[in-house]
Amino acid sequence: MSSEDVQVLLNEIEGHLLLASIRDQGHTAALRFTASLDWLTEGQRAEVERRFEAEYLALARTSWQRTAERSRQLREEYEETYARLRHRLLAVCLLACTLLLATGLAVLPLL
Repeated sequence: MSSEDVQVLLNEIEGHLLLASIRDQGHTAALRFTASLDWLTEGQRAEVERRFEAEYLALARTSWQRTAERSRQLREEYEETYARLRHRLLAVCLLACTLLLATGLAVLPLL
């Protein structure tokens, strides 16, 4: 198994654990929400909890998607900036080498 395969597997496990955690949080939040609604029948309570959990999970998914999209945008911006800085550094190094070479060639006849 390559290191890429291991990383993919670890990412999948992390995703499953994160999803299970969010589902647990949604269930706990649903129970807290319906606890104050003592006028609900058991069937109504179960339905409200189910819908609350589903909405909680949908909101979490939307939040994760927005975070992932923003992360991609920031990565692209960073990579573009990094590439520009590398090009500038290369240009400065080439200019410095050219100046040193020109200075050295200009001094050679004087020796």
